[in-house]
Amino acid sequence: MKWHEIQSVDDVQTIIDRSRVVPCLILKHSTRCPISSMAKSRLEMGWDLPEDQVEAYYLDLIRYRDVSNFIASTFGIQHESPQALLIDQGICTYNASHLNIRAADLQPA
Repeated sequence: MKWHEIQSVDDVQTIIDRSRVVPCLILKHSTRCPISSMAKSRLEMGWDLPEDQVEAYYLDLIRYRDVSNFIASTFGIQHESPQALLIDQGICTYNASHLNIRAADLQPA
């Protein structure tokens, strides 16, 4: 699984634009939370989607809380941690949080 790091609001804008070509997964991850680490690890272990079908983006929400808030307001999805959002055609078509984050659930979405 190849992660692209999100560090700014401009990166989120780039993801929105990119999602018009290929769906983009955003993982909002707390580096201080063991549940977040477990959810990220489970997602990575179950990931079998090629990058030309879904691109994966990672946000360290401890370092970039303002970007996390921007994501929540832009897509109208209440912030949770950890949280996965699938962006397709500029909109959030799927979201899950905590241990409900599963790679298998992303394939149908």
